[in-house]
Amino acid sequence: MYVGAHDKESAPGHGGQSSDSGGKPSSKGKGGKPKKKCTVEKMDPQPPADNLAWAGHKPGDADAGAIYTRTCVDASGAVEMGNFWSKGAPPAAAVDPVDLARNAVDKMKLAGPDIGIVPKPGNKGLVGLPVWMWTQKSPETYGPNTASATAGAVTVTATAKVSKIVWDMGDGHTVTCTSAGTPYKSSYGKRRSPDCGYLYQHSSKDEPGQKYHVTATSTWTVDWNGAGQSGQITQTRQSQAQITIGQLKVLN
Repeated sequence: MYVGAHDKESAPGHGGQSSDSGGKPSSKGKGGKPKKKCTVEKMDPQPPADNLAWAGHKPGDADAGAIYTRTCVDASGAVEMGNFWSKGAPPAAAVDPVDLARNAVDKMKLAGPDIGIVPKPGNKGLVGLPVWMWTQKSPETYGPNTASATAGAVTVTATAKVSKIVWDMGDGHTVTCTSAGTPYKSSYGKRRSPDCGYLYQHSSKDEPGQKYHVTATSTWTVDWNGAGQSGQITQTRQSQAQITIGQLKVLN
């Protein structure tokens, strides 16, 4: 009882918890991108140990390194800031490891969830009966997915995996699932999903097309390392499906 629905074109751009790096002030103009000038400064004071920028390193260790802040200003005046970890002083190279990390992510062709949902589109569910949601686990739809990008002598390797999927059920409610969900089997009957499910309280008869429009948004967490530095960025992808929910009629 599996059905897939995905929209690879609806992927937003890079966002959230990005960690940038670099060295001397630099500018870029390849591919029509605005040229930018960047500066790097060591954070003072250093952030606490639970800050994501530490990327698994512990302050105070012999090889702990330090957290730096990279600030870039492009030709339009837009400012981009990010924190990153480096074992030693940031390299004085014009290559931006974070740009390489994003290039690596582009190679992965990450997509939104390959939606599985019961009731299946085309069938009808009922108010009060369990809805099961899941996604097929593949490198493109759930991860892990690994790729590398190289510029000059610098190579960055990035690994992406989905950390959560937020399901907008179309009735004003959302469900956050931290797993891929469990595919439904007919032998499960009317049992509820053990990890990713929902119960509609109203039928979809008053919705456009008499269907609920369900949107699944996956958050991809990307860990990268290279050039003696490491960091983490996040991206999101979306997929959609439509399901019909009816009202159970009781006959006297």
